[in-house]
Parts: sequence; structure tokens; C-alpha cells
Amino acid sequence: MRLGIIGLPQSGKATVFEALTQSVAGDGNRQESRIGTIFVPDERVNILSDMYNPRKTIFAQVEYFLPGKGDQGGAAKKDQSIWTQVRDCDALIHTVRNFSGYGLDAPTPRDDVAAIDQELIISDLVVVEKRLERLALDERRGKKPSPEEVALLNRCKEALDEEVPLRRFPDITAAKLLRGFAFLSAKPMLILFNNDDEDDQLPDASQLPDGEECMVIRAKLEQELAQMSADEATEFLAEFNITASATDRVIQRSYELMGLISFFTVGEDEVRAWTIGRDTDAVDAAEVIHSDIKKGFIRAEVLAYDDLMAAGSYADARKMGTVRLEGKTYAVADGDIINFRFNV
Repeated sequence: MRLGIIGLPQSGKATVFEALTQSVAGDGNRQESRIGTIFVPDERVNILSDMYNPRKTIFAQVEYFLPGKGDQGGAAKKDQSIWTQVRDCDALIHTVRNFSGYGLDAPTPRDDVAAIDQELIISDLVVVEKRLERLALDERRGKKPSPEEVALLNRCKEALDEEVPLRRFPDITAAKLLRGFAFLSAKPMLILFNNDDEDDQLPDASQLPDGEECMVIRAKLEQELAQMSADEATEFLAEFNITASATDRVIQRSYELMGLISFFTVGEDEVRAWTIGRDTDAVDAAEVIHSDIKKGFIRAEVLAYDDLMAAGSYADARKMGTVRLEGKTYAVADGDIINFRFNV
């Protein structure tokens, strides 16, 4: 999962990136893009690893991407460069300034959210209009376009003309015909209100955008926390009433926002967490591991994590009848431990 961090200047994007990735800027060019990969914390993986004592334990991973500031050829070129960089991200984290500071105007969170949305919408509208023009040209040349694609693009244009981001239309964002366009305003978005150190509350209702996923981060505080030892961090968490790190909270909310779950494969060689979308069929979950497993899929041997914990061992779970065989269309559940049977 790749999450792109965006926001207006002075919103604290770099601080958020460093808080989430537990990193600090080096001596390199601060204009450059930055990538940080972290493990998804999951106590179930630790417990399974203790149970199986494998040679390798592999957690799911999240990649945070902070786009560089782009070309020096003017604001328009810089903006276009940033949006090009985040098109391949799975979701966006929009950092919004909700803190005061010397030389800064009073924060206006709702306006800032709208400003970024406007840029995403304009960028998508350019893509839609160019594609519709191309399809119209093809039709004049005798090549009949897909009626479904034309209809979907026209729906996109209508929404974008009305300045509504495409993420508000789940049927559009789910359409396979449109996936290749990587529309920016269609990407799931988590809005992070970057607050002062002493403020852990969301802005008042008048400053909250309608229907958006929002949460608070005290990025400067969390950045300091990320650089501390375990003992120092424990005291720090208690002092500022932080129940979980920003990394843990943002990952959890991102998974919820994107409808993601984890399933596990276990054994003496490896215990591993795999990330898939909720309601993914077993045969498609198999492909996440390897395309050959999907190709030669026979059955999925499934044991729920909670059932394994209740039984105490895989062998005992089998005796209790909680290990079951499922077919291709089985919807994998969060926490399923799966052994895929296949033949190629």
C-alpha cells in the first residue's frame, strides 16, 4: 500500500512524513521526493511467530511517499509535477494546517481542504476532456468507442464540472474501465489536521469538510516521539495523553478507509501477513502470493485466527473441526490463516 502525502505549503507535510516514518531529513536536497517504508504493526503476527518459530517473520508494509517540489518553472509546473508523482499512490493523506505560528495567518482548515480538492478536480478534468476528445476523434475515423467508457467519462465530467471529487461516487471509483486513468480526486483520502502540541481535538464543525475521513495529528510532537528511545517514549505518551503513536493510528484508519484486511500464511519457513481488499475471493487472494497459485488453484484450507487461539494449535483446531476447505469464491475474512492447495 502506497500513501501519498499532500497539502498546501506550510501545512507540515514533511513533519508528518517524518513522524509517520520515524525518519529525519538528511543533508540531501529537501526539494527531492522522499519514500519511507514501515511495517504494519499487528500483534497477531508476533503471536503466530512465537507459535511457529519460523525462519522468517514478515509483516505487511506501508509505503509513505512525500512528493518533491517539482520543477522550478513556476507554480503551475510545480503543481503539475506533484500531481503526476502521486498518481500511482493507492490513497492520499491530506495534511491540513490547524496550528498557529509566528508570521502565519489564522488557520482555515475547511478552505485549505477545498483548495487542494480544487487542484485535484482540475487535474482530473483535463484528463477526462482529453480522453473524450480522443474518443470523439476515433469515432469520426470510423472506430466505435466503448459506450460504457463514454458514459462513465461523461459522468466524471459532470461531477468534476460541479466541483465534486470523484471519491464521492463509489460506483465510478470501482469501475474497471477507469482504473488506468488513476484519477486523483477518486483516490481514498484521509485528512490529517495538523494541530498545535497541546491541542488533540478536531476543528469545530464549521471547519470540518462534509463527508470526509478526518483525524488529528500533532505532527511536531509525534516527530519528536519517533526519535525517542522506548523508555522515553512511554513517559512522553503519558504526559501528552497519546494512547497510540501516529504511525499506528494512521495505518489503522488508512486500512479502514481503503477497506483493507490481512490474512496470514504460517509454517516453519515463514509466518507472513498479506494485505488484500475486504471481500476478496480466495482465488484472487492466492494471486497476491503468486500468480501460479491462482492459476492452479484447487482449494483453500482456512482457519480463523481466533479459532487457532481457542484451540491452541493447528492440529487441535483440525480435531475440533474449525479447519475447513473453501473454494474459489470464498470471501477471505480478516485474520484468516490460509494454506492454498494448487497444481500447475
